This record gives sequence, structure tokens and C-alpha cells, in this order.
Amino acid sequence: MNHSELAKQLLPAIGGEANIAGLTHCATRLRFTLKDESLADEATVKAIKGVLGVARSGGQFQVIIGPEVPKAYVRR
Repeated sequence: MNHSELAKQLLPAIGGEANIAGLTHCATRLRFTLKDESLADEATVKAIKGVLGVARSGGQFQVIIGPEVPKAYVRR
């Protein structure tokens, strides 16, 4: 999985960088807190190569990418 390419495709699919209020991760998921969850296009996110699924839980938009998630997580 090319993590840079994943990020380039993921950002617009969740409403852009300006829509991200917070970001963290667990062992298998990127966990986004979005300012406006309606801007996240679940179908587009699921279609991105390397994305295994999507979940919405606890006010978070979670992108499941498996155990490689720490490599994909880059904090600015």
C-alpha cells in the first residue's frame, strides 16, 4: 500500500483537510473527528485501494486499513 497515495485520495473523500477537527488511530483504524460528517463520502472512501472498510462510532469517522495504520498515520 502506498500511504501517500492513500492520503491523497482519502482527504477529498472526507471533505478535505479543513473538515478534520481531530485525528488519531488505533491498531487498525484511522479515527477522524470531522467538523461536518455529511461531507464524508463513505462509498468513495471504501473504493480507495488499501481501505478495508469504514465505521462511524462515538462521533468518529473510522477508516479501517489494517495493521499498517501506524505507517499511514502522519501527524502535522
